[in-house]
Amino acid sequence: MVRTVYVLNGPNLNLLGTREPETYGHARLVDVERLCSETAAHYGLEADCRQSNSEGELIDFIHEAQVKQAVGIVLNAGGYSHTSIALHDALTAVKIPTVEVHVTNIYAREDFRHHSFIAKAAFATLCGFGIDGYRLAISGLAAKIGAAAKA
Repeated sequence: MVRTVYVLNGPNLNLLGTREPETYGHARLVDVERLCSETAAHYGLEADCRQSNSEGELIDFIHEAQVKQAVGIVLNAGGYSHTSIALHDALTAVKIPTVEVHVTNIYAREDFRHHSFIAKAAFATLCGFGIDGYRLAISGLAAKIGAAAKA
């Protein structure tokens, strides 16, 4: 049985590499997805990478992760992190180990970014590591679920 990690990216992350590269860097979403797939494979896992600008679609992905028995979720909810009680509720409902990721250090930015509803539903939050935060998130998730690195 394939052990799958859902890697979910929220609004505007489809613009990585072109949106404010001085803030978010030059890596594109395809680079994030490749990094996630390679990292997951290192632990015998599979990354199912998805992006949506729609809050409802992200919630549907979270529900699907439960139905398909995903072993974990890595979520960069973008701006929804600071506003979406609905995403928080979806994560707490499915009870799948979740890591929140942000490309930038949200605590070094505008005050409204300092609060995250997602953080309260995740077992860990990573921010400020650029896209490498996704690699760290998958590694931490693998440790949490007991998935050992392949030699």
